[in-house]
Amino acid sequence: MASKAFLIAVIVATVVAPIWATDYVVGDNDGWKLGVNYADWAKGKDFYVGDTLMFMYKEGVHNVQKVNGSDFKQCKSTNSSNKALASGHDVINLATPGKKWYICGIGEHCSNGMQLSITVQEPATAPAPTPKPWFTTPPPPSSSAIDISPLKSLVLMVAVIAAYKMIMA
Repeated sequence: MASKAFLIAVIVATVVAPIWATDYVVGDNDGWKLGVNYADWAKGKDFYVGDTLMFMYKEGVHNVQKVNGSDFKQCKSTNSSNKALASGHDVINLATPGKKWYICGIGEHCSNGMQLSITVQEPATAPAPTPKPWFTTPPPPSSSAIDISPLKSLVLMVAVIAAYKMIMA
């Protein structure tokens, strides 16, 4: 019985933890383009290990380069092994905590504002949600964060059903 409980705990930890991650569309509805203040966009957002950044832009017009802090300040990438992402719908998994810097390496786009600096936190430091009275209406979902996708919901339901069957077997 103890091995079943351990197996269930592993399944739940593996399936549920990624569901709580947040997918951020950089720039919200504006996406990754000139004329957007990405410092303002990132202000007030808490980024955690496991979250993703989605850079949405017209392919061939922009790109995304992960750079270090000094390259970010100079708006250039000195790391030739770090290739620019250029698909137009680039997804970056925030796998480690710390400062992260991203720029557009096309022309003068970075110096014209296409740069993003964020700090990624360990998931354990995530603040607990504030308890709400039972009678309040939840706020509408933010356009910058996609909550739980239908696929993630399906995976969670399958995991719960599998755990239930294992317990009842």
